[in-house]
Amino acid sequence: MSAKLLFDQNLSPILVKKLADLFPNSDHLDLLRLGTADDAIVWEYARRNGFVVVTKDADFADLSVLRGFPPKVVWICRGNCSTTDIEDILRDHNVEIEDLVADSTSGILTLF
Repeated sequence: MSAKLLFDQNLSPILVKKLADLFPNSDHLDLLRLGTADDAIVWEYARRNGFVVVTKDADFADLSVLRGFPPKVVWICRGNCSTTDIEDILRDHNVEIEDLVADSTSGILTLF
């Protein structure tokens, strides 16, 4: 079963469709009307619904350290880049993302 990704507001909603072949059942905060929700609400939503949070900022990685997991976090540490660049990063690291989901000892995957 493939990871269900929940894309943070700092990433394009287009990624849901672009990556549907690898990560079906993924979603975006804006599409869920959670784009302006507090991080704690997003965290709980992701936890209850089996999502891996994908983000470009440290907030969710910090929450993972403080609260533990789930949800797990894919933290993309890349400066300004295009949606295509983000798509390529996630495609290139598909196996590592799936490994993160399966690993009971890790909560954060940092991608550069």
